[in-house]
Amino acid sequence: MNGAELKAILKDGGRVFGTMLSLSRNPRWLPVLDGVGLDYAVIDTEHGARSRGELGDFLTMMNTTGVVPIVRIPIPDSHYVTMAMDAGAQGVLAPYCETVDQVKEVIGAAKWRPLKGDAVRRVVETGEHVSEATKAFLEERNKNSIAIIGIESVDAVKNLEAILDVPGIDGIFVGPNDMSISLGFPDQYDRPEYQTTVKHVIDTCDARGIACLVHHQNPELSSYWINQGARFILHGTDRRALAEGFRTEFTELRKVAGNLPK
Repeated sequence: MNGAELKAILKDGGRVFGTMLSLSRNPRWLPVLDGVGLDYAVIDTEHGARSRGELGDFLTMMNTTGVVPIVRIPIPDSHYVTMAMDAGAQGVLAPYCETVDQVKEVIGAAKWRPLKGDAVRRVVETGEHVSEATKAFLEERNKNSIAIIGIESVDAVKNLEAILDVPGIDGIFVGPNDMSISLGFPDQYDRPEYQTTVKHVIDTCDARGIACLVHHQNPELSSYWINQGARFILHGTDRRALAEGFRTEFTELRKVAGNLPK
């Protein structure tokens, strides 16, 4: 799968499945991701410790698989967007966006790279291109580019309608930890205030034909939000998969060994 195919599935009302890579730094293991049920993976550079060179190696290897590489950048800034895309990312997730201007900056860099300055501002704000030839060239060059905007605070939710007016958004990301903190109930995901807020985001986006990601760590919470309408499904991390895989298998092995005589 590539970015254009992933976007087509979402545009048609379908679902895609991915995870977050937050722990691993050596790209040699990435081919393992092929064939485990993933359509995409988000490489975390907001909280994950990766150098620019390491990110480039990760993206080079991941682009040999059928898993679409998306990079969560540190902040919603055009320089981080272009750095990730130039290194081989097929999409970016811009965290903690609260204003329309932040979103315009991300979209301009993700969708119209390498256009800069007043030229990219005119494209994003008015749809005015330098020429039809330039428009066609940039659309072809960026056809796989995926732009995901992070809505992770009460202020962002208040501005959601205006943010969604910016053309070019492919997905809206809800960060449960940040959102619950902003609401005043850290990590309390069963609170009605949290559930109502996230459901509002999903429904508002769905009315615009934009899919939502709600990133939870356990299957029960992820399943809950799938049932509530999340279609851009982001579940778990490499860290959790490693820990849970070992825990499950070695718990079973210890049970087997415990039934044997010493």
